[in-house]
Amino acid sequence: MIAAVDHVQLAALAGSEPALRTYYVDVLGMTELPKPPVLAARGGCWFQAGPVQLHLGIEADFRPAKKAHPGLRVTDIETFAERLEAHGAQVHWDVGLPGHRRFYSYDPAGNRLEFLEPVDR
Repeated sequence: MIAAVDHVQLAALAGSEPALRTYYVDVLGMTELPKPPVLAARGGCWFQAGPVQLHLGIEADFRPAKKAHPGLRVTDIETFAERLEAHGAQVHWDVGLPGHRRFYSYDPAGNRLEFLEPVDR
């Protein structure tokens, strides 16, 4: 029986780790996790915020997906969106999900990320 999501794996090009670290740590406020040595040799980086883990793996012929994305629940979505914009990240609001405020943004590798917060009814 599935109990929880352990992590979400995204991909990026080799050499993009410094930009990814800046985005996920400085912009999103996540913490970088040390990778086990055998996996660290492959490149990439892992990040965590609360119980949420995002792993960025290196893919030689990487191309970002146009629709696939993790949906990340946030609190105080307006302030969170302002934080991203203050760091130069684009925020694209979407009203298509009833009962939620949400926006999309993209990491330096072009991965689409959805940020959402339920609306009190």
